[in-house]
Amino acid sequence: MVQAYKEDLAYIHHTGFAGFINEATPGLFKILGDKNITGGLIIDLGCGSGIFAKALTDAGYEALGIDISAAMIALAKRTAPRATFKKASLLKTKLPPCAAVTCVSEGLNYLFDEHGKAERLNLFKRIYEALAPGGVFVFDVLGPGSLTGANPQRTYTEGKGWMVCVEKEEDSEANQLTRRITTFRKVGNHWRRSDETHRIHLFAPGDLADELRQAGFQVKIIRAYGELKFRKGLNGFIARKK
Repeated sequence: MVQAYKEDLAYIHHTGFAGFINEATPGLFKILGDKNITGGLIIDLGCGSGIFAKALTDAGYEALGIDISAAMIALAKRTAPRATFKKASLLKTKLPPCAAVTCVSEGLNYLFDEHGKAERLNLFKRIYEALAPGGVFVFDVLGPGSLTGANPQRTYTEGKGWMVCVEKEEDSEANQLTRRITTFRKVGNHWRRSDETHRIHLFAPGDLADELRQAGFQVKIIRAYGELKFRKGLNGFIARKK
C-alpha cells in the first residue's frame, strides 16, 4: 500500500486546492434533495480534509468520512468536529447502513492499494447493500484523454508558505495517469521538501456504468455537479438503489 497524501501534501491540498469540493457542494446537495434524501447518514469515501463532511453536518446530516491518509484524517477531525472519521482503504472498509455514499474528486481512480475489477465490483455490491432503498452513490472519475497538451505535462502552483510541482504523464495503453508530486513547505525558518507518486486508473464511463449495473444500480452519467461543469475527461455518476 502506497503512503499517500502525507502531512505537507495534505496541508497544501486543504489550503490551496479546496475549490472543486466547495463549488461541487451545492450541486451535491441538490442531487440528494432531488432523491428526497434530506437526512440520515452520508458516507464520504476519500473524504480528504473533511470539507464536504462539514457541509453535511452543518446541513443536518450525519457524516462518516473514510480516507487512506492519516494526515487527511487528522485535518478532517479539526475541520468537521461533528462528523465521524475512519482511516481505511475505501475498497476494504465495512460500510454501515446509510442514506447515500459520495466519492468526490476522483477518489475511485487512485491506485494507493492494488486492485482491479473484482475488488471494484465487490465495493459496488457492498455500497448497494449498505444503502437504504432509493439511496444513491454519487461520484466522479477521470477517464482516458484527461491530459490535454504536452505529455508529460509539468505545472507548479504556489501559495503562502508552500509550492507544489506536478509532472503528469498519461499511458493510453495501460489507461493510467501518473502524477509525480514535489512539495515545498515553509516550517519555521526552513523549507521542507516532500515527494509522492500517485498512479491513477482511467475509467471509460460506459465500462464503469456496466459494472455498477452488475451490482444492481440504476445509473446516470452526469457532466456537472449543479453549476460546476466538469473539465475534459472527468465524468460523474449517480447510481441509485431501486
